[in-house]
Amino acid sequence: MGFSVVLINLSHVIINGTLARAADQETILAGYALGMSLLAVAERPAVLLRQTCSALVRDRQSYRAVRAVGFAVFSAALAFGALVAYTPLGKWIFGGAFGAEPDVEAQAIRTWQALMFLAVFSGLRCFYQGVIIYRMRTKWLTVGMVFRLAGMFLLSQFFIHAGITSSLQGAVIFVFGMMIEALLSWIECRKLVGEMPERAEECMIEKPKHVFPFYNPLLFSSLIVVWVLPILNALLGTTDRAKLAVASFAVAGSLMNLMLGFFTYFHQIALHFGKSNPEQVRRFTLALGFVPALFQIALSFTPIGPWMLSHALHVKGELLEASLHALRGFVPFVLVFPWLDTLNGFVMSKGETKLMFGSQTANAAVTILAIAAFVLSLPGWAGVLGSFAQSAGTAAELALLFWLYRRNRKRERTISAGLRSPDHPTGVTLHE
Repeated sequence: MGFSVVLINLSHVIINGTLARAADQETILAGYALGMSLLAVAERPAVLLRQTCSALVRDRQSYRAVRAVGFAVFSAALAFGALVAYTPLGKWIFGGAFGAEPDVEAQAIRTWQALMFLAVFSGLRCFYQGVIIYRMRTKWLTVGMVFRLAGMFLLSQFFIHAGITSSLQGAVIFVFGMMIEALLSWIECRKLVGEMPERAEECMIEKPKHVFPFYNPLLFSSLIVVWVLPILNALLGTTDRAKLAVASFAVAGSLMNLMLGFFTYFHQIALHFGKSNPEQVRRFTLALGFVPALFQIALSFTPIGPWMLSHALHVKGELLEASLHALRGFVPFVLVFPWLDTLNGFVMSKGETKLMFGSQTANAAVTILAIAAFVLSLPGWAGVLGSFAQSAGTAAELALLFWLYRRNRKRERTISAGLRSPDHPTGVTLHE
């Protein structure tokens, strides 16, 4: 799983590196970044199907129940995408809400006309991968990513040879790669589902309505969090150098995700092993949790960072300097994320996804307040404002989720002690 995420983030590096070869790299990269920030809104509900499948699918009946929920999510994503791509809503979002300049707005809308299909293929991939992860066949995640990267690289070389003229080319590369990965995931998932019983005794998921108590809190929290990146880009678009701010934030984010990639599936480790061996999960996280921060520090404060930006992404001039500063702002984010991801896995293993609604709401609120304050007080600082704001929001999310999770564990221990007490044979305690 870890290697597959590293490869996923390499795909973003391929796209940004391809688009950076354009003559007007700031406009092209900014248009693609705005399209991608809106994609998070359409894609996030579909991506949640991975955790939902891993946690709930235990037989073919539960598989069909989650699949029905998935088809509803995909239909909604396509409807939203079409409204943005082919009605005035797109101009209002990118030109009005995001405040993009006319040339960036045009690039963003063209990009979205391809990206609107990505939410469906990404959701299908995540749905199938949820079953694959539950059945511990995680090598297929890496296999799928290898073929996806190969297809994306070949298509990127074709576009480079033909000439980079539009952000749309980056979106087409992304969609093509996602189609390949979704197809390979479907092939493996189909075989695994065929090996499942029609109905497992321990599985209580029979209809789509049984899926919603787990899925809905994740969905509601995601509908808050997904707007953070568009708002970040919109507010960065009000700074002194709007194109530079948006583009440098996007470039730094792609490299940060590359450093963090191997460590973004800690929630799946905790989800699968949190109940059976929680202490082992904690030791695992303690052993690896600080590694991405060390990588990020090396990238941000040594010659490795400028070399990666100039040679791997072909970024130059002011964009290189602004991207390097934005990378440094992501150091706290990378330090906090592994612990937050692990705690989210423990929360999901206990079915307490309602806690994540509160913590992710705190993340969104702190991030938006931080970026608003930074833009007003430091309008010349470009993309680093976005990375500082995201770091602050992630730290707030971890703090609140940790408090909520500990509160629930204390409550459990109090109830358990009451059940064992001879003074309370019915299990009713004074605390209750």
